[in-house]
Amino acid sequence: MSSLLDLAPVVPVVVIEDEKTAVPLARALVAGGLPVIEVTLRTEAALASIESIAAEVPEAVVGAGTIRTSADVRAATAAGAAFLVSPGTTPELATALMAADVPFLPGAATASEAMALAERGITELKFFPAEAAGGVAYLKSLAGPLPDVRFCPTGGIRPDTAADYLALPNVGCVGGTWLTPADALASGDYARVERLAAEAAKLRQGL
Repeated sequence: MSSLLDLAPVVPVVVIEDEKTAVPLARALVAGGLPVIEVTLRTEAALASIESIAAEVPEAVVGAGTIRTSADVRAATAAGAAFLVSPGTTPELATALMAADVPFLPGAATASEAMALAERGITELKFFPAEAAGGVAYLKSLAGPLPDVRFCPTGGIRPDTAADYLALPNVGCVGGTWLTPADALASGDYARVERLAAEAAKLRQGL
């Protein structure tokens, strides 16, 4: 697999409450041009949803987010997750992620956290919570002293701010929750999800 940061400009960060919505949701996102999908482990339906997407939507690259423990790593990979994303990174979790046989984006919110991961040879990170931790200005300030580290900022990013992040040299992609509005999922309005994905897929144009 190519670097996760280069597969799509936006990674939908998805909270799935009902496993039955997983496959049509994934198909809508792929049809809109966003094949990389992060399903957060925040619901009881998450692991089953990852398994369903992995089995039924081969065009999708489905991964697991909110990875916090080595047990999460094992459960997510067993369910078929093609990548792992964590909100932050403890030494134990970093070790578990490095031992997993899939790509991963460990979370970091400070220069020290990014440097600690870079010491382990990990230079592709999730920057979370992006807006609360300093946003575009903070990431821009990290580019000089940490030129070898690239980020996928996630947390509070909106359609009108995503392009500002993507314009930074140390940002490969952004993660966003706006692509899968709760009311659209509740009503089964996957056409709306596809439209939002198509708009997001064009964000790199002109940068």
